[in-house]
Amino acid sequence: MTGRHVYEYALLRVVPRAERGERINAGVIVYCRAASLVTARTELDEARLRALDPDADTEGVRAALRAVEDVCRGGSAAGPAAGDDAGRRFRWLVAPRSTVVRPGPVHTGLTADAAAEAERLLDLLVRRTAAPPEGRPLPPTA
Repeated sequence: MTGRHVYEYALLRVVPRAERGERINAGVIVYCRAASLVTARTELDEARLRALDPDADTEGVRAALRAVEDVCRGGSAAGPAAGDDAGRRFRWLVAPRSTVVRPGPVHTGLTADAAAEAERLLDLLVRRTAAPPEGRPLPPTA
């Protein structure tokens, strides 16, 4: 892929107790039409999840996150959608749902390397080790 192309992305949020409205970011889904790419990267911070809900089903959450990655690859979790194009799988994954793992709103950006965006966004928006945007400190973690 040459030049810069539009891509779309959505965060994957874990909401262990809907009535409380608390959530943590646990992954990102990236779609780039020009590259015919839909991919997801996930990383569950179990300690943060347990801070929100000590009884959270961490294995269930991990299974749901793995299923999102599998749908992106067109694997068995995609079911009949496995043969769909990347855009249709992305739209299915980002559709609102009332489950513990939920997609956030869709955002757009420009990239020269759509495949690398998922890892970059995971670093920036999910991992706690992400560097702050230039000139803006990260909020305290304690």
